[in-house]
Amino acid sequence: QVQLVESGGGLVQPGGSLRLSCAASGNIFKVNAMGWYRQAPGKERELVATIASTGNTNYADSVKGRFTISRDNAKNTVYLQLNSLKPEDTAVYYCNAEIMENILRFRYFWGQGTQVTVSS
Repeated sequence: QVQLVESGGGLVQPGGSLRLSCAASGNIFKVNAMGWYRQAPGKERELVATIASTGNTNYADSVKGRFTISRDNAKNTVYLQLNSLKPEDTAVYYCNAEIMENILRFRYFWGQGTQVTVSS
C-alpha cells in the first residue's frame, strides 16, 4: 500500500508563513506529478499547486507569488511553502500524487489532510 503522510499545518497570523510536507511511502515504482489541494468549510476542494516530475509548476491565481511548491524526488516528498498568508487561505490542505506501483499500474493517492488556519 502507498501512503501519503502530511505535516506542517497549524495556526498562524495573517502575513505569516508555514511549510507543508507530504511524503509518499510504500510500494512505489515512480512518482509522477504531485500537487496540493485545499478545501474550506462549505466549499469544493480546489487546486492550489502542482509540480511535474520534471519540476514544472502550476499555481492557482489566488496563491501566485505567495506559495511555492517543490519536491525532493529522492525522498518522494512534495513541499508547499506558504508565505504572506491571508485568512482566506484557511482550509484543510491535501497532497495528491500520481504514483506508479509498477511499470503498468498507476493510481492517484491522497494525503490525510492538514489544517491551516490563518487568524489574528
